[in-house]
Amino acid sequence: MNQRQQKKLSRRLFEAIPGGDAAVVKAVLRAGGDPERADSEGTTPLYWASVNGEADIARLLLAAGASPDTESSGLGAEGTPLCAAACWGHTETVRELLAHGADPNLREDHGTGWAPLDWANNGPHPETAALLTTAGATTRKGGPA
Repeated sequence: MNQRQQKKLSRRLFEAIPGGDAAVVKAVLRAGGDPERADSEGTTPLYWASVNGEADIARLLLAAGASPDTESSGLGAEGTPLCAAACWGHTETVRELLAHGADPNLREDHGTGWAPLDWANNGPHPETAALLTTAGATTRKGGPA
């Protein structure tokens, strides 16, 4: 597949995610869309699905090979998918990410920032925090209690 086709598929993928259009996401992935291809700013599809609480789409991306721990670098969209979902209390998305091997203690900012549990506690999102704690998450020293 050439670069132009891949770019078009990626654009369709990013357009489908915020509206929760799983059918389009499936079609794009079946057509060869790359579940790891970041947009021009560095945001990954899985981060975008996670911050929007699209658990079904996150599941599709993970099943297609998206890494659950890839950190995005997009302006205003920096961080890991798990931190993004935890920040907003998207418990079902957190559950999907953990089920696909996301590290519950992986800190953002290349290991120097907050962990998912820090974000969930800061929300506050007690249901999400409880799920993360059950998965072995801990807070960082100096993070929210």
